[in-house]
Amino acid sequence: MKTKRSTEDKILEAGRALFNSKGYAATSLADIAHTVGVSKGNLSYYFPTKRDIALRLRDNTRKLTLERRRNYVMGDIAVDYVEHLLFAMNIAWHNRFLLRDSAEFLEDEGASNSELSADFAELSSLIHRIGEAGMFRRNTVDDIATLTRSIWIVSRYWMDYLRESEGQSEVCWADQERGIKHHFAVLLPCLTAPAKRKFEAALARAPRESVRIDA
Repeated sequence: MKTKRSTEDKILEAGRALFNSKGYAATSLADIAHTVGVSKGNLSYYFPTKRDIALRLRDNTRKLTLERRRNYVMGDIAVDYVEHLLFAMNIAWHNRFLLRDSAEFLEDEGASNSELSADFAELSSLIHRIGEAGMFRRNTVDDIATLTRSIWIVSRYWMDYLRESEGQSEVCWADQERGIKHHFAVLLPCLTAPAKRKFEAALARAPRESVRIDA
């Protein structure tokens, strides 16, 4: 059983890496088998089609995200906000084919937006908590929904920018910090001076390392 589980993990990780780098359509089962170092027939014993691999990666990512939300305990708003950004940005990068290529393997299911909707809802909740805490400067936020959408778009497309404009294949802390700073460039001007210092301090205390997501 241990060997089978290890082989499945290797296949999933190879599939994720190839889907991310080459694209789902351009990746074949033979490519994945070659990367893992097994025959195509052996790979097919675990996953008959590459769609099965993509769907397992999607399901594992959903489970990871749902587990995080189930275990969430509300804390300091600034710390919660930074943690949300780091998790969302990392999981989007390590599984970027799910957002980019989902229409190619979901077939009759259609492209699911449930994960994006849940991420947006979590961000919206955090933005509302900022407002309820009186952290917004007076007369700077007329429409919280518009602010939330603007902030979400910045972080949602940051990984696409890194891949498409800078040719990034790996994410390090400096990349994450740049993304958060772009995100904060929208948020911080709306905050009071004390609130701004709290959010900057939360970012400064966040782990100075790439956050590995193994879904």
